[in-house]
Amino acid sequence: MTSEPPHSGNGGSGGGGSNGRGSNGRGAGGIAPVRAFVVLVLFVVAAIALVAIGTRPTVSGDAATPPTTTTPTTAAGGHKTAPTTTTTTVPHSSVTVVVANATETNGLAAHYSSVLTAQGWAVQTPVDAATTEAASSVYYAAGQQESAAAIATALGLKPAAVVPLTSAVPVTGVSGDDVVVVVGSDLVPPAT
Repeated sequence: MTSEPPHSGNGGSGGGGSNGRGSNGRGAGGIAPVRAFVVLVLFVVAAIALVAIGTRPTVSGDAATPPTTTTPTTAAGGHKTAPTTTTTTVPHSSVTVVVANATETNGLAAHYSSVLTAQGWAVQTPVDAATTEAASSVYYAAGQQESAAAIATALGLKPAAVVPLTSAVPVTGVSGDDVVVVVGSDLVPPAT
C-alpha cells in the first residue's frame, strides 16, 4: 500500500509534473506567513517605541536662559509689597495729542492732525515747532509710551522715533499733553 505525502497539491501520486512548489519543496507562498510575522513584530516594536517617546514628560524652557525673578519692593516701614504688573490699553480718545510742524512745508501739522483724529486720538489744535527738524519724533509723557508707539506706527515711523517728553522738545506750551508729534522733513510727502 502506497500513501500520498501529506499536503499533496495535485491529488495524485506525484509523478514528475509541476505541483506549484519550488525547488526546496515549499510552496511559492510558503514564505509569506514568515514575512507577515516579521512585519507584525517590527510594527509592534515601533509602536511601543513611539508610545514610550510620546509619553515622556516635556522639557520647557531654555537651559541657557535663566528664569526671571521679580523682587518685591519695600514700602515705608520696611514692609514688602507684592510686585504688580498691569497691562492696560488706553483708549485713543483719552490721550491728548499735539502735532507740531517742524518743516518749511505749510499745512503738515494740520494734515497729520486729521489723520490721527480719524483714528480716534484726542488731537489738539496743530502748532508750529520752534525749529526745523530732519527726522520726525513722537514724544510721550509719563505712562504714555504705548500710545506714542501706536501713533508712531500709524505715521510709519520707526520705534526709535518714540522718545520721552522732556524740556528738549522743540515745541512750547505742551507740558500738559500726553503725546507730542513733531513732524520733520521725513514726513513731507514727495512733490508730484
